[in-house]
Order: sequence, then structure tokens, then C-alpha cells
Amino acid sequence: MIKKNNPLNGSLRPLMAKTLQNALSHRIAKEFPRIGGPRICKLCAEMIMEVVNDHIRPQENVHHGQIVWTAVSVNDPPGWCQKIADTDMVTVILDASTAEDVQSRIDREPPRIYRLRKAIRMCRQAYEQGGVLTNYDLSEIMSLNDSMISQLLARHERKTKTIVPRRATIHDAGSGLSHKWIICQKRYVEGKSSDQIARETYHSIEAVDRYLGQFDRVRHCLQQGMRAEEIAHILNCSISLVEMYEQIDKDLEEKNV
Repeated sequence: MIKKNNPLNGSLRPLMAKTLQNALSHRIAKEFPRIGGPRICKLCAEMIMEVVNDHIRPQENVHHGQIVWTAVSVNDPPGWCQKIADTDMVTVILDASTAEDVQSRIDREPPRIYRLRKAIRMCRQAYEQGGVLTNYDLSEIMSLNDSMISQLLARHERKTKTIVPRRATIHDAGSGLSHKWIICQKRYVEGKSSDQIARETYHSIEAVDRYLGQFDRVRHCLQQGMRAEEIAHILNCSISLVEMYEQIDKDLEEKNV
């Protein structure tokens, strides 16, 4: 059967090509003529659109009190001299203000209590969506000094022997020893297995075993009477890391471990 020509086809079909993806493809071809032919330009445009779509959330998905925030991907730990611009990002939706937060202020609850609760809530929400927040993220969102955020969370982790899933603890990107201390505490004081510790501290089993292995090696060297500088040289790690594990060892000794 011979198809009849549709007179509107040639006139209206170009309207379907007026898309952001095609505009990107055209711009890439224009600005970078040596990058390749139409297929390569189209592929580049598709990849750009994937990134754009990952960073956009429809208005109907964001409710009162929520914010859209860009967090570091939980699957992209920092490398040596790695810039944030070279890091994988994910867009997350956080509850910046809830009815519970407002009620806490009405009831004149101490600021440190509801601030801590809000920080923990947003860290967990980001982690559940595949991202990790930094103390600076929380500082900007909550309009608080980053040192105050750090103190609140570190004190909470020490007191409860739990870890708040943020970049400092998940990616080992902070200067604090809280997550290492908690992992060693759970193994040598509570007697928990690596898989239990991994679930409770938001770490992989491999990461837990790595921390425990580092601690065991440092403690063995300390028992041989070696200095921190010598241990760092032998184990090919930083002196500060050795000193962290040395402090953990002292804390455990006080508990007769």
C-alpha cells in the first residue's frame, strides 16, 4: 500500500527537533568542530542531559520546608589532591524545616538539642539518597559555624557510640578519630563482628577490616616500644594516623581491653 504524503509532515516535523538536547548537540559541533561527527555530538549532548536531569527536581517533588542540595556521591571517596569539581555529585532533597523543628522552638528546647537533631536528620536523608554532606554543607544550610556543627556531631558520636553518616566519617575525610574509635570500640569492647560493625557505622566490611587491621598493626608496634615516627615509616602511613590509633589504644586500655 502506497502511503499518501502528509502535507503537514514537512512543515510541522521540525518543531519536534526544537529540543535542549539538539541545541546542545549543535553547540558542541559548532564550538568543537574536531570532536567528531553528528553521532558523537549527539552522544555528548545525551551525557550532558543526564547530568542536568540528575541535578533537577520537579517542583511537585519538593514540599514546604524541603530544599534541593548537591551532595558528594557516597561512592566517590576523595583522592589525592582531588578537587570537588572532579568529584561525582548527587542531588538530594532534605527536610530543612519540619513541624517538629518549629514545635521545639515553641517549647523553648535548648538550641543544641534541636540543631543536633536537624543535622543528624539531614545527614541520614542525604546518605539514603546516595550522597554525603560535609560539615560545611550543614553550616551553610543551618547558618551555623562549621566548628559548632563538628562539635555537636562529634560529641553525639562519642556519647552514643554511633556514627552520623557524613563525608568525614564515610569517606575518612575528616581530622577526627570518632569513626575509627567507634569501630575499634565495637570490636574490642562490644565483641561485634565486621559485618555488624559495617551495618552500624555505615561502612563497608572492607573498610571496617582495613581500620581494624591498621589499628592492630599500630598497637603491635607500640607494644614493641617503637616511636610514632618509626611506626609511620614502617607501615607507610602518616604520623597523625599513628597518633590517632595510639590514642584509641590508650582509651581501650582504660577499659581493660
